[in-house]
Amino acid sequence: MASRGTFGRVIVLLILIVLLSVGGLLWFDYLGIVESRQFFAPVYKLFGLNPPAGISTLPTENGDLDADRIAKRLEALDLRSQELDLREQDLTRQEGELTQKSQELDDRLASVEEKEKTFNESARQVDDRAKNVEQIADYINGMPPKNAVANLLAMDDQDIIDVLRAVEAKAASTGVTSSVAYWFSLMPADRAAEIQRKMANKPASLP
Repeated sequence: MASRGTFGRVIVLLILIVLLSVGGLLWFDYLGIVESRQFFAPVYKLFGLNPPAGISTLPTENGDLDADRIAKRLEALDLRSQELDLREQDLTRQEGELTQKSQELDDRLASVEEKEKTFNESARQVDDRAKNVEQIADYINGMPPKNAVANLLAMDDQDIIDVLRAVEAKAASTGVTSSVAYWFSLMPADRAAEIQRKMANKPASLP
């Protein structure tokens, strides 16, 4: 008797397991989790239900929320890609403009440096000329008047003017009488007049 009772319980448990399994499959099939519509089609018809069409990874039916969500994400990604492309083009344009401006600045800097170099060279030459003129003025001033005039007449008019002005400046600074007027008297009249005219028309000591 005990064995018959145990066997009966086993049969009941097996039937219960089968019923639960079938019920679970029906429920999962209805939810669309598994595809067993062909096997359970008679059961759906018995209860007046339409078997689900199955699972679709890319739904295309109108009003499908997943399809709308995917479409919106794709549209957002496309817009983002276009925005990044525009930014890249803008950055490329700005980089080109900065490169051009940098080149222009380099050219201007090179031009300024060249002008500064030229100016410094000119200033050095002027300074050297001024020193040479002062030295010649000292030599001329220490010569006898006739020798001094002979050396002056061998120079260009502008050089004579610069030396005479250097002699006058040194005489004024030391408080002695300048020999320039006496030297003019020893020069040929036409040459002396020409030098004096140039000195009057161009008062600057050096060109």
